[in-house]
Amino acid sequence: MSFVDSLLGKPLATSEEHSERIGVAAGVPIFGLDALTSAAYGPEAAMTLLIPLGLAGLEYIVPIVSAVLILLGIVFFSYLQTIAAYPNGGGSYTVANENLGIGPALLAAAALMIDYILTAAVGISAGVNALTSAIPSLQPDTVLICLVILAILTIVNLRGVKEAGAAFIVPTFMFVGTLLVVIGFGVYHTILSGGHPIPVAAPPPALPSTVKYLGIWLLLKSFSNGCAAMTGVEAVSNGVNAFAEPRARKAQTSLAIIIVMLAVLLFGITYLARAYGITAMEPDAHHYQTVVSILTTAVFGRGWFYYLTMGSILAALSISANTAFAGFPRLARAIAANEYLPHVFLLRGRRLLFSHGIYALTAFTAIILFLFDGVTDKLIPLYAIGAFIAFTLSQAGMVVHWKKQEGGYKKHWWHMFVNGFGALATGLTTLVVLVTKFTSGAWVTALLIPLLILIMIGVKRHYTRVKREMKDMTPLNLVNLEQPIVVIPMARWDRVTEKAMRFGLLLSPEIKVVHIHSDDEIDGDEGLDGVWAEKVLAPIRKEGLKDPELVTIPSNYRFVLSPLMEYILQLEDENPGRKVAVILPEMVVAHWWENALHGQRVQLLKFMLLLRGNQRIVIVNIPWYL
Repeated sequence: MSFVDSLLGKPLATSEEHSERIGVAAGVPIFGLDALTSAAYGPEAAMTLLIPLGLAGLEYIVPIVSAVLILLGIVFFSYLQTIAAYPNGGGSYTVANENLGIGPALLAAAALMIDYILTAAVGISAGVNALTSAIPSLQPDTVLICLVILAILTIVNLRGVKEAGAAFIVPTFMFVGTLLVVIGFGVYHTILSGGHPIPVAAPPPALPSTVKYLGIWLLLKSFSNGCAAMTGVEAVSNGVNAFAEPRARKAQTSLAIIIVMLAVLLFGITYLARAYGITAMEPDAHHYQTVVSILTTAVFGRGWFYYLTMGSILAALSISANTAFAGFPRLARAIAANEYLPHVFLLRGRRLLFSHGIYALTAFTAIILFLFDGVTDKLIPLYAIGAFIAFTLSQAGMVVHWKKQEGGYKKHWWHMFVNGFGALATGLTTLVVLVTKFTSGAWVTALLIPLLILIMIGVKRHYTRVKREMKDMTPLNLVNLEQPIVVIPMARWDRVTEKAMRFGLLLSPEIKVVHIHSDDEIDGDEGLDGVWAEKVLAPIRKEGLKDPELVTIPSNYRFVLSPLMEYILQLEDENPGRKVAVILPEMVVAHWWENALHGQRVQLLKFMLLLRGNQRIVIVNIPWYL
């Protein structure tokens, strides 16, 4: 077995696609891990903005997170209907494209692509933050650890959907299980103590209050930060076709499990944070810890269970980026199918995956992690906007979908009400998130979305122009079929150029061999002049063929490509109506690294001809395999 097969798995035949379908057990970690693990940083994101209130801020965190949970429930019921209506995959782009038109569809596509990239970056950075909370000495290596985890995730996902699901089942349920144990024991002690549990280890003291009352602006900002816990819900509806039959039912079951577990985790962590008097720490504080780290310490102390819990959180948060790896390639494929992204995103790789989507996501995520130093709090302001734009457009599109069905409003009024209410709620939330986070960094996302839309429109225009220019419904044109003028660049006579000359004689009797002569020739290299008559002209005349013309161009400054280009373009200009076939003899080495030992003039000349040439200049590669 080759190294690539060992690393990425053996290639899968197209007929094996059915065996790669997943069930509910694998669907939850693949499509729900991002949503589930947001419980580890969602409440903290909201609490961080309440730090100026000191301990008084804890009185507001439960109502704020409760509002997020109500919104989560609305989105959940809306997406259940979306999955039922689009059993082949009903992501926001698909729903908006079919029901609202291409403009809203591109808005949904751009928002979702940016959200998936940020999902991967936030998930990995949050996991590393959990690690550095347990081992503060690792904080200087945050970015490096993030990039290593990203590389591991990429390799696992390139092995296939089924194997990724199997790899992530244990970390997912370890994460959920340990947090449920923390919540269960914490709630138990809270009830026994009458609502005032005594922590095993006292949490860090809250910072002194600098704000006396919670203003409406601070409330909205805290709510919008807490909405980061809702990202990832879209992924299940995007990936319905990854499930085994019955696809819609299994996707709905997976979504229900994800939402219920997320709601329990979010509310449990928030409730216990208030009960134990735990506030968020400033991200740049000395010996910074996450809220979950402080809570686990308060309930169990820093024993073996603490490190088991933090290890589970690290593993789950790090691989929560897998939700983006599952969703982004499918989204890119759907957009590319309508020619708004390059066709390369349609291609399936060795493991029946849309591999180029994975490559693109990996590259963009690495750039984001590097630019923002792998710090979750720097990424949170950019986060959630794309998700809520997608939520809104998806639900608005579903209202139109039900209206277009047989029976219209009278038959589907309930479905239209659920989706319409969902669109209204998420639309208002989108405005809140955008306004409250705009100056904190959301302007970057707001700028990137229209820029990405313009890029997609440009891609579509290119493909439309190519189709228009390539389309030819006329019969084969046999007028003016004249043999081309053959040009063969030749530095010396050897086995490679001999092969090129043989092929040139098959193409046309009019051959021009171009030799660039420099005073800086290598000693012992007699070039072409010394062998031309004996090695070339004598055999050709013996067969009664027309003599090729040897064109020697002096180059006092040792330039080669420029004189060649000038000659070829001049020849083409002097012979209107004739094609010029440029034959490029090229040596092919046995190993890729050997290319560094040989000049790449042939590749550069080919590039220049493609860039500056036109329809009448034809390039023919003649390979010689070493």
